[in-house]
Amino acid sequence: MQYDIKEGIKGLIFDLDGTLADTMPYHFKGWRIACLKYGADLDTSFLRKHTGSPGWMIADEIISICGFEGKVTREQILKEKLSEFFKDQHLVKPINQVADIAKKYHGILPMAVGTGGHREAVERTLEITGLRKYFDIIITANDVENFKPHPETFLKCSEQMNVDPQFIEVFEDGDLGIEAAITAGMQATDVRTWYDSNW
Repeated sequence: MQYDIKEGIKGLIFDLDGTLADTMPYHFKGWRIACLKYGADLDTSFLRKHTGSPGWMIADEIISICGFEGKVTREQILKEKLSEFFKDQHLVKPINQVADIAKKYHGILPMAVGTGGHREAVERTLEITGLRKYFDIIITANDVENFKPHPETFLKCSEQMNVDPQFIEVFEDGDLGIEAAITAGMQATDVRTWYDSNW
């Protein structure tokens, strides 16, 4: 797929999970197995709604909707989920339709990753997919106080890229991230129609 960035754009920000890297089937599997251990099941619509949220927020929501209060802590269920995700993480592939844009503009425009993922998982995913070398600026859930749909993640990227928000195009696969980009005054591009999701 050939994609040319929007006119006047001087910097690019990419979400990671479901945008640059096809991780979502493995994240969903991890959450589902973690929930099943405590007697509840999840469907994909739940995770789609929370795409872009950090894991601890998803864990809190799971505990609430599944009635897990008193049965399991946020830390326990998140640890279970990450353990399952890390088992499969080596299988993650880049989403080439998006990754090719990063490769095309590497060294030409400032670029950043702006994600709700945890630093350890994010760094590993970028290494496994061969995309780490394209990004000097990586803002994760560990680097902000306010998460998507709040614009802080993308505004921090903008600051470190030294590019004003109105000149930045954000590539996203989640409603929360698209809202965050628009609130930040950036141009949002929804990549969900670019590839077939298998989760």
